[in-house]
Amino acid sequence: MKANIRKIAVTVEETLTEMGQTIAPPTRKAVSIAVIENPFAGTYQEDLSDLIEIGAELGGLLGDRCVAALGITPAQAESYGKSAMVGENGELEHAAAILHPKLGAPLRKAVEKGAALVPSSKKMGSPGQVLDVPLGHKDAAYVRSHFDGIEVRLNDAPRANEILVAVAVTDSGRPLPRVGGLEAKEAKGEDGLR
Repeated sequence: MKANIRKIAVTVEETLTEMGQTIAPPTRKAVSIAVIENPFAGTYQEDLSDLIEIGAELGGLLGDRCVAALGITPAQAESYGKSAMVGENGELEHAAAILHPKLGAPLRKAVEKGAALVPSSKKMGSPGQVLDVPLGHKDAAYVRSHFDGIEVRLNDAPRANEILVAVAVTDSGRPLPRVGGLEAKEAKGEDGLR
């Protein structure tokens, strides 16, 4: 593995009630976080290939951990997202190199299919800072009930020479969705939109 991982954390958030309404079955979101050494911290590097390959490794590793944490099969995953926060000695492009060229394909394999683009965000940050991971339906971007997100934070990451990388997977959409649009059960997942 190219990634020098300092730590991995996995959490599951389960919503049982919302506005006095019982959510049955509960909505569940899992997020897996890897805190890695930034090999290019403190220096400009034109070729970001090493970070691109690290992204490919982390997409599968973190996606698989989310699916396992939810206790579902890959086919039962409904939405996903990815995000990265770069410590102060890095640059925003380091997060882009991890997230965009190659992280998606192994994540899609972890959740079976994944026709839609994987929502993403990136930022510079410091230890304990919150990182938002946006979520969207894995096969159909127009499924509004799955426009969501989850926050992650580790008290000691990212340090100046690190990158915090997060992948989130859900087994459902938001609790009590009622803003219309394409429903998950109607999604075909052929073009990534509908």
